[in-house]
Amino acid sequence: MPSGGMESHIKKFLRYLEVERGVSDHTLRAYKRDLADFSDHCKAAPEEIDMVDIRGFISDQIMGGRSKTTVARRLAALRSFFGYLYQEGYVKINYAKLVPSPKAVKHLPNFLSVDDAFDLVQTPEGIGLLPVRDRAILELLYSSGLRVSEVTGLNTDDLNLREGLVKVRGKGRKERIVPVGSKARDAIKSYLIERMLFKKKKSVPDSDSAFFLNKNGGRLTDRQIRRIVVRSARAIGITGQIGPHTLRHTFATHLLVGGADLRPIHELLGHSSLSTTQKYTHLDIGHLIDVYDKAHPFGNDANSKA
Repeated sequence: MPSGGMESHIKKFLRYLEVERGVSDHTLRAYKRDLADFSDHCKAAPEEIDMVDIRGFISDQIMGGRSKTTVARRLAALRSFFGYLYQEGYVKINYAKLVPSPKAVKHLPNFLSVDDAFDLVQTPEGIGLLPVRDRAILELLYSSGLRVSEVTGLNTDDLNLREGLVKVRGKGRKERIVPVGSKARDAIKSYLIERMLFKKKKSVPDSDSAFFLNKNGGRLTDRQIRRIVVRSARAIGITGQIGPHTLRHTFATHLLVGGADLRPIHELLGHSSLSTTQKYTHLDIGHLIDVYDKAHPFGNDANSKA
């Protein structure tokens, strides 16, 4: 547990992130964990900590087998934390800013071929809430490139099927409007029917605004959606690491190779920085063209097999 002096500062900082910055619950948990580990390492109040302490923590993280990506993220948390303390006058200098980040290995985003993406979204079969829901989720992930947290956070009034639009709340609780392709809209319409029948059968109150429901009528979780993606992928023989983010990468990659400019893709994905989206331009375009022989079926029935 954090030391006494440090603990109160961490609580203030986390409160600041939640209220003033509007960061996600996932980010709050990560910062809390990272700062607690740092406090356990240093066992000192913030004003007593210097660059040697921070470098020592980072060194121990690397020697302990943490990945460079994880260590860089933890250092970023420390920079943000001490930046807040400096701003509030608790410390005289942000020593964390003086510690260089370990160079992380750049991983290109993994993605599915067009055929695999089409096969994946068609995997859930049958009638009833669960298979129809799973099909709608997969279609939406591939059609609109949403984060898994954005899918679980959807409410009934976030979808405008007439206009083919969905309102999502991304990182930092920033809202954006994203188009939904025709095949995804059809799958969602089918799910809406099953959802209505299910709610009547289970007597789920209409006041519950969660859009994607689990078998008990509650809001679907991130982990449950990951299981849906993995189960569907394994059913068609896709092995290796895969999850909702794979479909997000697939969405962006297929749009890029289909001729879309980087700026619209950046806006659709809800990236805070264009540099985050630019990683897609480093992919082997020749290879992408081999696996993607036509534009992304983005609301275009004539080009769609899904």
